Amino acid sequence: MTAAPGLPDGSTVRLARRTRVIDDGRVLVGGAPTRVARLVPAAAGLLRGRDLRVSDPTSRRLAEHLLSAGLAEPVVGSLPALPLDGVTVVIPVKDRPEPLSRLLASLPDGLGGVIVVDDGSEDAEGIAAAARAHGVDLLRLDVNAGPAVARNTGLARVRTEFVAFIDSDVVVEPDAIGLLLRHFADPRLALAAPRVLSTDVAAPTWITRYEDARSSLDLGGDAASVRPRSPVTWVSSTALVGRVAALGTGFDPSMRVGEDVDIVWRLVEDGWRVRFEPAAVVRHEPRSTTGTWLGRKRFYGTGAHPLGQRHPEDIAPAVLPWWGVALLILAALQRRWAAAAAALVVAGVVVRIARKLGHVRRPWLLSLRLTGTSLVATGTQGIALLVRHWWPAAVAAAFLSRRARRLLAIAAVVDSVWEFFRLRPRLDPVRFAVARRLDDLAYGWGVWEGALRGRSIRALLPAVTSSADADRSRRRAPRRVVQDQPAPRP
Repeated sequence: MTAAPGLPDGSTVRLARRTRVIDDGRVLVGGAPTRVARLVPAAAGLLRGRDLRVSDPTSRRLAEHLLSAGLAEPVVGSLPALPLDGVTVVIPVKDRPEPLSRLLASLPDGLGGVIVVDDGSEDAEGIAAAARAHGVDLLRLDVNAGPAVARNTGLARVRTEFVAFIDSDVVVEPDAIGLLLRHFADPRLALAAPRVLSTDVAAPTWITRYEDARSSLDLGGDAASVRPRSPVTWVSSTALVGRVAALGTGFDPSMRVGEDVDIVWRLVEDGWRVRFEPAAVVRHEPRSTTGTWLGRKRFYGTGAHPLGQRHPEDIAPAVLPWWGVALLILAALQRRWAAAAAALVVAGVVVRIARKLGHVRRPWLLSLRLTGTSLVATGTQGIALLVRHWWPAAVAAAFLSRRARRLLAIAAVVDSVWEFFRLRPRLDPVRFAVARRLDDLAYGWGVWEGALRGRSIRALLPAVTSSADADRSRRRAPRRVVQDQPAPRP
C-alpha cells in the first residue's frame, strides 16, 4: 500500500486507557505487544496531559508511532468530517423483509447510494417490495452463495470512495456512519467498525439478558486498533465501513463464517490499519431462544479451522510467555512443591525484567506491575483454554482424575464469578453462570467440530512467545521522538 504519512493538522490522539505514564511523562508503558517507550524531551513536551495534537512533522511522527504501537487512539471528534455522499451502503439479505425495512428506515439521508443484495431469498418479492418502498437498488442472486459473496457482489457495483457493509438485522444510530467516516482522515485506515449492541427486546429472556452483557459481537467501550494478538483482534462484519481502494475484491468467497476476521487480518498483514470505534453504535437483533443462540455460538466456533489454514500464526486461542506455560503446568499439578516452584519462576521473571528497565526511575516497581499484569492475563487465558477451547478433553480427563475434576470445577466457578462482577449483567448469578458455561460449551464444540472435519488441531494450539519474539514484533519507532524497550507479552 502507499499512503500519505499521518493524520492531518488539528487532529488529536489520546493515550489509551491501558497506557501508563511514568517518570514525569517521559516514559509510556502499554501497547500491543506491551512495551516501554521512552520519549525524548522534545517529544515528551508535546503531550498535554494524555493528549497529543498534530501540528507539525515531529508531532505527526510521534502520533504515528503511538497509533502503530497501540499506545494511543485518535479522538474521533478532532478528525475532519467527511460527506456521507462518499459512502455506499451494501446490505446482504436472505429473507427477513421486515428487519430489512427497519434497517433502511434507520439509514441517514445523503448517502452516495444503497445496494441491497438478495442472497437467494425464498421470499424474493418481500425483499423487492422493501427495496422499492425505500427507493434503493436491488441485486438478486438466484442461489444462496453466503454473505461474503453477497457483499462482494454489492462491492463490485460501488462507485464511491467508501463502502459500508451492514447486515439486514441491524438498526443504525443516526451519527454512526458519519463518525466512522471521520477515521478515514488517517490515510492508512482500511476499515472502521462500530460498537454492536443489542436492540431492545419487548419480552427479554435470560438469553437476551446474557447477550446484553456478554454478546460475541460487543467488543466493549474502549476504542482500539484492531490486529492479531492485541486486545481487539477482530471486528464483526455486522457493520463495517471500508476504503474501497484497500478492499480489492473483498471477502473470501469460500468462507461462510470467519470471513470478517480473515479480511481484517489480510489488511493488517498488507500494512493497512483497522479501527474499532465504540462512539459509533449500531443495534443488532439478538437471538432469544436457547436453540438458535447455541447454534450460532457453535457456528462461530467452526470458523477457527478455516482461519487457521489461512492465518496459522494468528489463530492461536491463547498467546502465552514461556514462563506462563510453566506456571499453568505447575498449577495443574496441584502439589505443594509446585507452588514453591511457581514462586521461583515468578521471582526470576521479575528480576529478568527489572534488569532490562535500567532507563526508568523505578525498574523494580515497574517490573512487579508488568509481571502482575502478565500473571492475570496468563491465568485468564489458561482458564479460557480449559473451559472453552479444550473442554471436551478436560471433561474426558475429569472422568479419569480427581485432580482434573477439581481443576475444571475451580476454573468454571472462577470464570463465572470474574465475568459476573466484571460485567454486572441484568441477570442473577446462577443463570448467568449457566449461560456462560453453555456459551463456552457451544463455541468450543464448534472449534473441535471444525478441527476434526479439517483433520488439524492448529486452531486448538496456544502460541508460546519469548523475548526474541517480542523484539521481532516490535515496530521500528522514529528514533528522534521515542525509544522502545520490549516488555513481557501477556
